[in-house]
Amino acid sequence: MLRVLCLLRPWRPLRARGCASDGAAGGSEIQVRALAGPDQGITEILMNRPSARNALGNVFVSELLETLAQLREDRQVRVLLFRSGVKGVFCAGADLKEREQMSEAEVGVFVQRLRGLMNDIVMGLIETTRGLLPGAGGTQRLPRCLGVALAKELIFTGRRLSGTEAHVLGLVNHAVAQNEEGDAAYQRARALAQEILPQVDIASGMAIEGMCYAQNIPTRDRLEGMAAFREKRTPKFVGK
Repeated sequence: MLRVLCLLRPWRPLRARGCASDGAAGGSEIQVRALAGPDQGITEILMNRPSARNALGNVFVSELLETLAQLREDRQVRVLLFRSGVKGVFCAGADLKEREQMSEAEVGVFVQRLRGLMNDIVMGLIETTRGLLPGAGGTQRLPRCLGVALAKELIFTGRRLSGTEAHVLGLVNHAVAQNEEGDAAYQRARALAQEILPQVDIASGMAIEGMCYAQNIPTRDRLEGMAAFREKRTPKFVGK
């Protein structure tokens, strides 16, 4: 069996500006590592908040947002992998202990930032537990994934799903049996990242986008859209 050599670089924090860690193991709650060799272009984000099972607290979210902002500007990054440094846990969802200490205004600001984070990493649903209604976009994303009826059932009951159940419903793309090392999900994710890696690079993607947009420039619909925006009315597109 052919084994592909994967050269690993050390984990490192991308320090969030104006943000201090609360002392999680390893210093920073969010760390990154760029793979090398044949996996160059794959970058891993390690979630490392063992004291709270990677719950989404202020420091955690701040560091993750800052990390994503910095990696977005790195043209060497082609694929991002999220993994947990906490054994047996990926992310426990909202940090309810921290949330309880926030004022109403602080909760509102934090949830807005959390929604931005969810949009960045395309996460669909934070667990609905203890009678809490999802506040980071789950009520909007889940019906779009599963349909309104099933989304209501899952949100109203707060039901916890196994990996297999989530796969059957279409909430996740893959469900794998655990291996002896305890990293079966990571190995499947890395294999998928390796499959994605040789596909369209950013320069080619931008060129394709430019060609597609050029086809839109001479259309009547483009002119109608701009006119409707200027006149503050609903556009009337005709498909030409």
